[in-house]
Amino acid sequence: MRWLELRFVVFEHYFEIYIGFIALIFTALGIWLAAKLTKPKVETRIIEKEIYITPKATFTINTQQLEMLEITKRELEILQLIALGHTNQEIASELSVSVSTVKSHNQNLFSKLQVQRRTQAVEKAKRLGLIP
Repeated sequence: MRWLELRFVVFEHYFEIYIGFIALIFTALGIWLAAKLTKPKVETRIIEKEIYITPKATFTINTQQLEMLEITKRELEILQLIALGHTNQEIASELSVSVSTVKSHNQNLFSKLQVQRRTQAVEKAKRLGLIP
């Protein structure tokens, strides 16, 4: 008897059940689409590099590279201070110049070394033998 009652309820309310299933499908589709669209696209890359460390006692500045790149003595001083991890403000106070002067020397160094960041400048200068 219960089966007949259930069948009667289903036939009586088939349109509401149909609409409910469609609403459930669209809700699930909306949740899936929102999760796909709002998920941040982050790509992590691990870069491994070999690092060569030369002893400080045997280091000599590569003067040929200095002349070829046309790096001035002041720019070389600033490059050495950058390699030691000093900020622009610290470099300016140590060399008794303004911060904007340090920034302009940084930009000149970056263009001469063809780099965009301080870390890249230090790495390239070490490779070229400009700093220890």
